[in-house]
Amino acid sequence: MSNRNALQHQLQAGADRLGVVLTPHQQEQLLDYLQEFAKWNKAYNLSAVRDIEQMLGRHLLDSLAVAPHIEGHNLIDVGTGGGLPGMVLAICYPEKQFTLLDSNGKKTRFLFHVKTLLGLDNVSVENCRVESLAPQAPFDAVISRAFASLADMTHWCQHLLSADGCFLAMKGQFPQAELESIATTHVLQRSVELNVPGEEGERHLLFIRPISD
Repeated sequence: MSNRNALQHQLQAGADRLGVVLTPHQQEQLLDYLQEFAKWNKAYNLSAVRDIEQMLGRHLLDSLAVAPHIEGHNLIDVGTGGGLPGMVLAICYPEKQFTLLDSNGKKTRFLFHVKTLLGLDNVSVENCRVESLAPQAPFDAVISRAFASLADMTHWCQHLLSADGCFLAMKGQFPQAELESIATTHVLQRSVELNVPGEEGERHLLFIRPISD
């Protein structure tokens, strides 16, 4: 399937530029996920992007860009939508546990489908609002991609975080004003500027920790 070969080449080239090492099996899983995403997108509106090659850059590589910087063993992706970045990271890190949370039932049905199809035992799917989730154990990290403002993210997700846990916020431009709005309660530990192959515009990954009493 020539389209599949072209996508595989695009994925390999992008991963190489990002410094992400993928096994052949992981590449197959990511491409299977992408093709299911494109197929379900027609009915479920997982993304405004319709072209699968654009999806690979804007969604898959954008999510892969944070993979080298992920911390912790037990992570939750809040407002995951169609599984970005959580499903991508779960494929990259089969030894880590990922909870994918979204309040949209259509999107979580898609996530259950992908989890089953790809045999991802390290993925749990939660269909609820973040403030109503009561996890059995707190998470090492709470990650989100364009889910909410930093003030909302840190407020709504505080109960999910372990004592020494970290918020991982994927943002476009560096959110100076948003950081100032949480400066009394949280500290920016570090910020990583991301360069997504083939995608224009700024990308940042912010590591934010609560200020302990």
